[in-house]
Amino acid sequence: MEIRRTAPVKLDVPDERRDDLHETVKQFLYCANRACDYCWDKYDYDDCITSKATAEKALYDELREETDYLHANLVEKGIRRAVEAVKGCVERWKKRQRVSQPEFDSWSVVYDKRAATIHDEMVSLATPDGRVECEYVCPADDSRETPYSEYVANDDYEFRTSSLQYDRVTEEFYFHVGTRKYDRDHDTDGSPNTGHQTVLGIDLGVNNLAVASTGRFWHGGEYDHWIEEFENRRAAMQQKETQAAHNCLLRLGKRERAWRKQYLHTVANGIVAEAVETGCDIIVFEVLDNIRDRLPWADWYHIWAFRRLQEYVGYKAPEQDVAVEQIEPNHTSQRCSRLDCGFTHEGNRDGQHFECQNCGYAVDADYNAAKNVGLRYARNVHHSLRSSHTSSSGDAPVDVRIHGGTLNGSTGQYSAA
Repeated sequence: MEIRRTAPVKLDVPDERRDDLHETVKQFLYCANRACDYCWDKYDYDDCITSKATAEKALYDELREETDYLHANLVEKGIRRAVEAVKGCVERWKKRQRVSQPEFDSWSVVYDKRAATIHDEMVSLATPDGRVECEYVCPADDSRETPYSEYVANDDYEFRTSSLQYDRVTEEFYFHVGTRKYDRDHDTDGSPNTGHQTVLGIDLGVNNLAVASTGRFWHGGEYDHWIEEFENRRAAMQQKETQAAHNCLLRLGKRERAWRKQYLHTVANGIVAEAVETGCDIIVFEVLDNIRDRLPWADWYHIWAFRRLQEYVGYKAPEQDVAVEQIEPNHTSQRCSRLDCGFTHEGNRDGQHFECQNCGYAVDADYNAAKNVGLRYARNVHHSLRSSHTSSSGDAPVDVRIHGGTLNGSTGQYSAA
């Protein structure tokens, strides 16, 4: 069985080389956005470019020149990030979902073995101005177990595609080291068990912007608070009806758009990190068709946030070897997520509280829905395998990651973490 983990490690970047890393992300994002411009066609999804080979052949040489010869691998990664994002948009477009051209503005650079060299105590990162060697900042107490000691310094794990991140508040750099190992004890023939998959279900809502089937919550209160603050400031400026107020409105609009994007990027990063840290292979959302009918109390900015959040996760997750899928949302909020029950009734849910009228199971409504999202995907895979006779036992090897363990959607078996 393949096990993947991501370990965030703080870096000690020499002061004279910090600008080199900032320039690297600037050029990397330029490659990604330039590739999006090339791949995207706003009139017909059939004219969008979804082939990595085609995009690289058309853009690689030009981007190397336009970026002062950014490392070849980083140019390729930027192009591939764009292609994956466009491909995800095309799939949603074909389902008549609203999409827009992907745009990249989050501080993040993707590295693999060619552009980054991992050592025991430092990492060497490619930049437009040569390599930057950064030492790891580890706890003084060597006896304390950390993600670094458990995965990065562990010879059982090998280095995989990773990402460089920057915390604008603390002005610190972090290297999110992707690692992988094969657990031979869980294989039946000594080879990786590629058929087994673990799912992370995600429910999107108003009070909770996103909830994972593991019980991780991304609350919507802060998002709603700041949107309201921006609206109040906008209303106050509109009453003045002066040129100065008009100019302030324009600047406020830019700040608001930047804040909303940055906030959702943070949530998207958290969702992907939750999938990686809990060993999930797939992140599953509900299809957003008819979302206004299902959530009539949701404001425009909630609907915008749902769609943009799925887009962000859609291109961030593949960078960590995590797939993103969607399922139909039929009754996920009204169905009891206990496998031995499954009773579905509109009376089960009352606002944020869910209590099954059949078995009495009581839990946060959004968490119940997140588990149902994952379980529905697992059952769909199970039925698909049975109908195609690809599983000799008739059971799909798909588990749903929940708080404290996993549930098998086909057998109902629970496994503790």
